[in-house]
Amino acid sequence: MSRKITISTYKDNTHWSVEVEDKYGKLHHVGYYKVLTPQLEDEISKKAEVIWANEVKPDEKAEIEARAIKEMIDIGPKFYDNMGNSRDGLD
Repeated sequence: MSRKITISTYKDNTHWSVEVEDKYGKLHHVGYYKVLTPQLEDEISKKAEVIWANEVKPDEKAEIEARAIKEMIDIGPKFYDNMGNSRDGLD
């Protein structure tokens, strides 16, 4: 992974969203900004440097658990879509 700063906005939006990605791929939301000035860009760069200086390698066990939970959430609707609001089968 690589370190990067992403400044983006949605179409017709008046605010900019700033995210910093560390070398492990973790996204850190720095904030929303209405106007981007050179001083503000310097401040964003300093915040990014602090994030990069304090980045921590993710725990492998936690990563495996997170992936398993995400997979369960993704396949969940396949199993409970036809069950209604409760599991008693009365719906």
